[in-house]
Amino acid sequence: MLRVLLMGVCIVGLLGVSHVLADDKAETKTLKGTLTCTKCALKETKACGHALIVKQDGKEIKYYLVDKGGKEPYHGAVCTEDKPATVTGKVVEKNNKRYIEAPKVEVQK
Repeated sequence: MLRVLLMGVCIVGLLGVSHVLADDKAETKTLKGTLTCTKCALKETKACGHALIVKQDGKEIKYYLVDKGGKEPYHGAVCTEDKPATVTGKVVEKNNKRYIEAPKVEVQK
């Protein structure tokens, strides 16, 4: 019984380590596209947030920014009107969606 419990703890620990290592391998990228509000423009969320829509190979790819939403200094510029922007950060994929973690955002005027 004790062996089974210890094996279970070890397996859970290894899974946790592999998850952390996978996140460390997230690639930092600089992407250019259209920055938009996930609430006001996309109607996808209850609170304001941000997504960068990038055109690539004739398709639109949506990257959700992991940020403070409506509290970000650039939010006012994109809440009611989409703006061209450059975003740099770690790109990760979770639940079939792309996210940019720790984004550095430059909105073009």
